[in-house]
Amino acid sequence: MRFTPGILVKRAWLAWAVLLWVGSGSALAAPPDAESADSRARPMTVQVERLHTLHVTTSGRVIEDSVRKIQGGCAQEVSSHTDADFTGGAFVLQAGFAEGETAAVSYLLSASDFPLRIDLMEMIFATSGAIMSTTTQWSVMVWEGLPDSGNLVVQFSSDGEILPHIELPPGTNGVNVAVSVDPGDPDQIIVNDNGSHTFSIGYRIDQHNQQTANPCTTEPSTCCNAFPVTDTSGLAGATGNWLNGINCGPLGCPANGGWATFLQLPSGCTPSGDWVMRATWTPLECDGGDPGACCLPDGDCLDVTLGSCDVLDGAFEGEGTICGNTNCPQPTEACCFEGAGCLDLEPASCVPAGGLLQGPGTVCGEIECFATGACCMPDGSCVDGTEQSACQAGDGLYQGHNTICDDADCPAPSGACCFNTGFCLELTDENCASAGAAWAGMLTDCSDADGNDIADACENLCPSDIDGDTLVGPLDLALVLGFWGPCDGCDMDIDDDGTVGPMDLALVLGFWGPCR
Repeated sequence: MRFTPGILVKRAWLAWAVLLWVGSGSALAAPPDAESADSRARPMTVQVERLHTLHVTTSGRVIEDSVRKIQGGCAQEVSSHTDADFTGGAFVLQAGFAEGETAAVSYLLSASDFPLRIDLMEMIFATSGAIMSTTTQWSVMVWEGLPDSGNLVVQFSSDGEILPHIELPPGTNGVNVAVSVDPGDPDQIIVNDNGSHTFSIGYRIDQHNQQTANPCTTEPSTCCNAFPVTDTSGLAGATGNWLNGINCGPLGCPANGGWATFLQLPSGCTPSGDWVMRATWTPLECDGGDPGACCLPDGDCLDVTLGSCDVLDGAFEGEGTICGNTNCPQPTEACCFEGAGCLDLEPASCVPAGGLLQGPGTVCGEIECFATGACCMPDGSCVDGTEQSACQAGDGLYQGHNTICDDADCPAPSGACCFNTGFCLELTDENCASAGAAWAGMLTDCSDADGNDIADACENLCPSDIDGDTLVGPLDLALVLGFWGPCDGCDMDIDDDGTVGPMDLALVLGFWGPCR
């Protein structure tokens, strides 16, 4: 495989001549030399030193920061259109990919490969110069047949509890979102042949970190979002790469939204490479040996094959053994006793004895019981002498054991930053002022509950601007004087005390001039 460090962010379209996403809002991007003068996208080159790995099972178990495949008697197969390296390299960031859009791939196999079991699904997402940490909610899906006409076998969605969201730090970063199935899980992903000898997998962005009010006209900003990527080596699977785009009209990509292969997309919309996605699967005819009891690191037991036990980091008790006759050793963890000391105990023994568990994998020689430190609160304030668990329970940022607020560098609180264009970003007051926008206050956000394409926090930043012309001036003054007296619920009653009076007049005079 030929790769150079970094991610090539190439976003350009010829098909959208007036508005880049009149009809799509999708992330599909051609090489930079195809960009039109009216495109909202700007090609850029960024560097990613190392890809993170978010490897989770469908049951919510988080595996180590690498992808390990199931070993044993079954011969696994890997299907992929891309030749990209899933540990890093050069990629095309498909910036602009909107909430609700799905990237998918389909694989044509031999009829003899079915039925098959899906073991692992992978796709790379990335950010480009993000100015904040990004949280992206996602789903992964499997179909018998093609995604536009096949049978949806299963869908798993991140919820932040069982399945974690994508979380990337500020800067340029990439993550391989790898989803596998525990071999001992009774709910395996089984795909039958629906006559097409094909199966498909897809990843959908359910919620961006910062979605624009209308992605058909304004792409989600690269400052704050993660996007799926395609490779840089050319399009190898024009009929095997798919997009399910949102509906923004007949000029969209695809027109009026819905499913389309890359071959079916207009020439100006077709990506220059394949989705960086792959699937690992096993034909069911291969049984992988006889199962036996497997003692897992957390003390649980599963009846699985030797290879399946190995991938779960378990201890295999031998073929033919069963969990019903096996006593698996239980893990211990540090258990702190207030005013006393620490013992490494099984959880079932620590809590009844009045101890406080310190977490799986902890040992008494490596932890400090009931230690406190400085806690940075969401509003930017700092509290000394806080236990880590209490700090985190209050959405605070723990600064470490024995730290004090005088030495802490607590981040400034963020809030909705409202631009004159109607766009909203969650920034600090200082960064918002640097952009020439209006800050709605700390802990506000860019949510739009009433669906009017304006962030709720940005709708009434200047109540003294009664006539809504972004200027507090003579007309606003005339309105206050003209409605002087009782006026419950009217716009001229700026302080909402039921009367237009001296305080309302003071608010107009005090905010005289431009007022966003």
